[in-house]
Amino acid sequence: MTLRSASVAGLALACLFAPALALARSADRNQPMELEADGQDCNVADVNSKCVFTGNVVIRQGTLDVRATRAEVARGRDGEIDQVVLTGNQVAMKQQMDDGTMMNARADRIVFEPRKEVLTLTGNFKVESPQGSNSGQKLVYNMATGQMQSGGDGTRVRTVIQPRAAAPAKSGGK
Repeated sequence: MTLRSASVAGLALACLFAPALALARSADRNQPMELEADGQDCNVADVNSKCVFTGNVVIRQGTLDVRATRAEVARGRDGEIDQVVLTGNQVAMKQQMDDGTMMNARADRIVFEPRKEVLTLTGNFKVESPQGSNSGQKLVYNMATGQMQSGGDGTRVRTVIQPRAAAPAKSGGK
């Protein structure tokens, strides 16, 4: 794989996670991305192709850390990224938010469709942050609208919303 094709695959994966949740650390998008795997198989001559990374896939960019068994990056006829698919015995992702807190997510499968700006987590997903958590079998997040849908497929979802921290009492004296 050439450096150019590696950076195209890396850019696609960066697009997957940098905007995944509204509060993800925005500075991470401007950091170099490292992608490690036991193997890779890419066709760089055909723009309508797929690049596959297999075995102990590790993706790091700034505070973002992703662990998967397999990562597939598919490009369309125009050479633009159509889809990124991460799979494994629970794909794990963690990232520091702009407010300094950590967000952790996991699922059996994570699919990102950049043209639609849609991120889908399926198979025992769980997203956790100090603000709360959401878990179930399927979550679809539209990054353009902020709309998040989970459940509706006959399975139950669970959401936990943490209370806001109490504001410090204001002193009425001098």
